[in-house]
Amino acid sequence: MAQKTYFDPGELVAVQTTQPLDRALDYKAPEGGCHLGAFVEVPLGPRKVLGVVWGAGQGDYDYAKVRPVIRVLDAPPLRDEMKLFLEKSAAYTLTPLSAMLRLATRAPGLGDPPSMRKVYRRGTGAPDRVTKARTQVLETLAEYGDLSFTLKELAEMAGVTASVIKGLVKQGVVFEEDSPRDLPFARLDPDLPGKVLTADQAAGAAALGAGVASGDYGTTLLRGVTGSGKTEVYLEAVAAAMRQGRQALVLLPEIALTAEFLTRVEARFGAKPAEWHSGATMTERRRIWRMVGEGQAQLVIGARSALFLPFQNLGLIVVDEEHDTSYKQEDGVLYHARDMAVLRASICGAHVVLASATPSLESWSNAQAGKYARLDLVSRFGPAVMPQMGAIDMRGEGLPSDRWVSPALKKEVDARLANGEQAMLFINRRGYAPITLCRACGHQIGCDHCDARMVEHRFLKRLICHQCGESKPMPEACPSCEAVGKMAPVGPGVERLGEEAAALWPDARIATLSSDMYGTARALKAEIAGIAQGSADIIIGTQLVAKGHNFPNLTLVGVIDADLGLTGSDLRAAERTFQLMRQVAGRAGRADKPGTALLQTYQPDHPVIRSILAGDEEAFWQAEAAERSQAGMPPYGRLAGIILSGPDVAAVFDAGNQLARNDRVLRDAGAQVYGPAPAPIARVRGRHRVRLLVKADKNVALQRALAQWVGQLRLKGDLRLAIDIDPQSFY
Repeated sequence: MAQKTYFDPGELVAVQTTQPLDRALDYKAPEGGCHLGAFVEVPLGPRKVLGVVWGAGQGDYDYAKVRPVIRVLDAPPLRDEMKLFLEKSAAYTLTPLSAMLRLATRAPGLGDPPSMRKVYRRGTGAPDRVTKARTQVLETLAEYGDLSFTLKELAEMAGVTASVIKGLVKQGVVFEEDSPRDLPFARLDPDLPGKVLTADQAAGAAALGAGVASGDYGTTLLRGVTGSGKTEVYLEAVAAAMRQGRQALVLLPEIALTAEFLTRVEARFGAKPAEWHSGATMTERRRIWRMVGEGQAQLVIGARSALFLPFQNLGLIVVDEEHDTSYKQEDGVLYHARDMAVLRASICGAHVVLASATPSLESWSNAQAGKYARLDLVSRFGPAVMPQMGAIDMRGEGLPSDRWVSPALKKEVDARLANGEQAMLFINRRGYAPITLCRACGHQIGCDHCDARMVEHRFLKRLICHQCGESKPMPEACPSCEAVGKMAPVGPGVERLGEEAAALWPDARIATLSSDMYGTARALKAEIAGIAQGSADIIIGTQLVAKGHNFPNLTLVGVIDADLGLTGSDLRAAERTFQLMRQVAGRAGRADKPGTALLQTYQPDHPVIRSILAGDEEAFWQAEAAERSQAGMPPYGRLAGIILSGPDVAAVFDAGNQLARNDRVLRDAGAQVYGPAPAPIARVRGRHRVRLLVKADKNVALQRALAQWVGQLRLKGDLRLAIDIDPQSFY
C-alpha cells in the first residue's frame, strides 16, 4: 500500500522530534491538516519543540489524551530522500534518529515567516570621536566585507552594546537598512568560460561531467599531484550539475581554505555561492538552509555539516582533500562525512568526487576493487613541476637541545631569502612548547580535568589543555615544590619555532600560521591572502598550511620533525605521516620557480620516510594495503570503538568488564572484543574514559550485533556509552 502523504485535521501523525527520545510521538494533525515531512511545532511537557511529520500515528494511546500539533512551520518539507538518508545514517552509526534530525535542522528561526529586518553595514565617514568600542565595531564590519548584520549579531561579534552601534548610525558611520529575510542567492552561470585546461584535465573534466549528466549514482576518486588543477577539473563537474538544474555541494576540510576557493568559484561562475560553516552568522545560516531547501542556492561550499542541508535536487558532492581527518566528527554524533557523502549520493542519484593528492587507503582500495572510478592528474598545471625531495639526517647535524633548525636547513633558507623567494618551516604542534617542566623537582604541569599535559601558548600568555580547552596563566612558582623561576618549556611548538626563526633571520618578515593565533577565521584568511601576495619571507606553520594553499613565491619547505607521527600504536600512523609530508612538500614550487622540500629526520631509513622521498605513492599504498589486509584491519576488516565514561573510575571499569564478559552475541556474529582498557587519555573534562575495541571480518553485520550487545548494559548514574563505527583515532 502506498505511503500516506497527507493527514486530515485530527488524524494521528507520528512526529519525530529533535529531543533525546527513542521513538516518534503521536499527535493530532492541526486545523488545515499537514503533509508528510512537514516541519511542525509540538508540545512536549510544558515546552514547545521542533519536529517533523514522519508518518501515520501508532494509535496505541488514548486518542482523547493525544495533544494536537501547535502549528505547521513555513519551511520546505523534509524530502523522502532526506528522511531515508537520516534513517540510514542513524542505523549505520548507531545514533538516535533524534540526534541525526538535530544535525539536519541546525539553523535558527526555521518557522519564522518571511519579513523585513533591520540590518547594519559600514557607512561613510568617521566617528566624531574614536573609542575602543567604536573601533571594534568598525573593525568587525571591515573584516566581514560586504556582509550585513542584525543589531544583535553585530553587537555580539564586536563585543559591544547595541547603543554603541546606534550612536554610529546617527553619525552615518554605520548604515541601518530594511532588508528582506532569506533572499535567494545570485544565479551562477555554468557557461562562463573557465580556465584553459591541459589535455589530462580536459579528459578528467569530461569524464566527471558525463558521470553527473547520467543522473545515476557513482563515485570517482580524483587523484592528482599537488598543484595539478584538481579544483578546475571538478568545477567543470559543478557546471555540468548546474546545466541540468541540479544543486552541487563542495566540502572543504578547513574554513581557512574558503577565501581563495571562493575567489576561484566567483571567477568561474560570475557570483559567490552559499558558504556554510561555523563562521557564518546565524542569520546567514537560516537563509542558506531555507534557500537550499527551495532550490534557490545552486552551489554550497561548506564544512562537513553542510552534508545535512535539505537539498531539493542534489546532483554532485565533491569531498576535497578527502583523506583529511577533520571529516570525521569525533564528538556528539560520530560520523565520517566522506562515507556519509557516498551514502547520501547513492540515495538521491548524485555523483561523488573524492579529490586528493594523497587519498585515504579506504578510497584507494575501493578504486582498486572497482567500486569507485579513478581519474589521475599526473603533472602540475602550467610551468610548475613537482618539488625535489630530500632528507637532512639530524644525527649528524649537532644541534643544541634548545634549537630545531639544522645548519643545513638554515643554509637553504638563506639562499631563498637572498633570491627574494619565500621559505616555509613546518611543525605539526600548536602552541609554544608541548611540556612545561619544573627544573627543580621534575613536575610537569597537567590539566586539572584531564590526563593530559597543558601546552604553553606564549602568544596568549596562557597554558591550554588541547583536550578540554581549560586554560590558566603560566605559574611563577612550581605547583608541586613551589620553587620560583624554575618552570621551563620542553620541546618545540609553532610559536617557539617562530621565536627561533626571528633570532636566525632578524631582518626577515615572519608569519606564524596556527588556528589558535587568530581571533576569527576571517582574520586567518586575510593573513593567508597576504602571504600569497608576498607579505612574508618565512612562513611558520602547523598542519593548517598543508591544505590547499597556493603561495606562488614559495620555493622551499622545511619539515622540522618528520618523525613526529611515526611513533605510537596508531593504526594509521604511517598513512597519515605519508599524507601530511607529501601535502606539505606540495606547497613548494607551485608557480614558475622550482621547489625543494627537505625533511629533518633522525630515521632516514624508515620505510615511510623512504617512500616519501622516492615519491612512489602506488608502492606505498600497495605495501600499506598488504599489511592491513594480512592483519584483517580496515579497510579489509571492520572495527568499532566503545567508549565508556563517568566520574567514578571503578564504575566505568565495572561496566566495561560486564560488557566484555557478556560478549556471546558478538562471538556468534564472528566478532572479537578487546579490552576494557584505559583510553590513551584516560580522563577528559573530569570524566574517566575506558575503551573496548570490536574487530570483525569485512562481511560481518556488525551494527546489529553491537546494538544487541550494548543493549544488555543498563547504564547507572552518570555513566555514558558512545559507539564509534569505523574509528579514525583511538584517544
